Amino acid sequence: MSGPDPVVPFRWDPARGDRLSSVPLCRAASHAPYRFPELVACAGKVLARSGGGLIFFVGRSCDSVRDLLAGALRDTSHAAAPRLLPFSRVGGVADLTPGEVRQWRANTAAHGLTPAVLARAGRPVALCDLVDGGATFADLYSLLCAWVEDEREPWSVIRRKLRFVGIVPRGETSPKTWRWHQWAAWTQDLPRSGVLNVSLEPWAWSYLGNSQAKLTASFTRSRWADHEGAAAPDRGEATRRALHEAERLTQYACSARGRADLVRHLVHEPAFREPWLRTLVGELRRIAQ
Repeated sequence: MSGPDPVVPFRWDPARGDRLSSVPLCRAASHAPYRFPELVACAGKVLARSGGGLIFFVGRSCDSVRDLLAGALRDTSHAAAPRLLPFSRVGGVADLTPGEVRQWRANTAAHGLTPAVLARAGRPVALCDLVDGGATFADLYSLLCAWVEDEREPWSVIRRKLRFVGIVPRGETSPKTWRWHQWAAWTQDLPRSGVLNVSLEPWAWSYLGNSQAKLTASFTRSRWADHEGAAAPDRGEATRRALHEAERLTQYACSARGRADLVRHLVHEPAFREPWLRTLVGELRRIAQ
C-alpha cells in the first residue's frame, strides 16, 4: 500500500536562486539587529560540529543559519548539505493518530530524511534547531525511533550517525549551569557526539527564535496534510520583510568577504583536523579569491 502524498511547504529561497521579481521587496523595513559576524560564527560551529554530512534545520528558527550556509557552500562539494525540515513541536507524539504519523513520514522523506538514509549515510546526519528545553528535539527523536523500528533499520548503526546540534543562548560556563541535554533522558541513548551545543549571544538567539519575521508559517500538525495551503506562496508584508533579510544574508554569504569570514571561524574548530573540513576550507578559499 502506497503512503500519502507528501506536503512540502512553499518557501522563497534566495540561496536556491529563486526568481524574486514577483514579490516586491520591502527594503525599508528590514534591518536585522544581529550582526553578520555573530551569525557567521554560529554557522561555522554548526557546520564543523555536523560531522560533514547532511544538516537538517528543523522548523523556522534557524532559517538564517541555514540560508547563510546554503549561500556560502554554493559551488562546493557540500552545497547540498544544508536542508530544510519543516516541523513544529507536537506536544506529545503519543497523541498523534496513525494517519498523522504516516503523513509526517511522507513529508519528512520528501526532504531527504528517512531511516534508510540514516542507516546508509557515509557521514553523520545532523538535526539543528534553536533549543530552550529541547521539547522539539524530543518529539523528533521519538518519531524517528519509531520509524526506524517499523522499517527494521539497524538502530545500533543509526545511533552512531545521528547528531542533534542545539543552538543555545550563551551563558555561564560553570559546571552548575543548567544544560538542557543533561535533563533530557532520551539523550542518554546516544553517544557523546550525538548531542552537541552551539552558543549564540542571547539577544541574537531571542531575535531568531522570537522576533524575526519568517518566510513560512509554522508547520504544525494541523498543516501536515494541507496540500493546497502549503503550496500557496505568501506575499504579505511580513514575508516581504523576511525575504529582503534573507536576500541580504545570502548575498553576504556568497561574497568573498562572507566566505572568508566563515573560513576564519572554521579553521579554529577542533573538527578542522578532519580531512573533510580541511578540504572544504580549501574549496571556500579558492572560491573567495
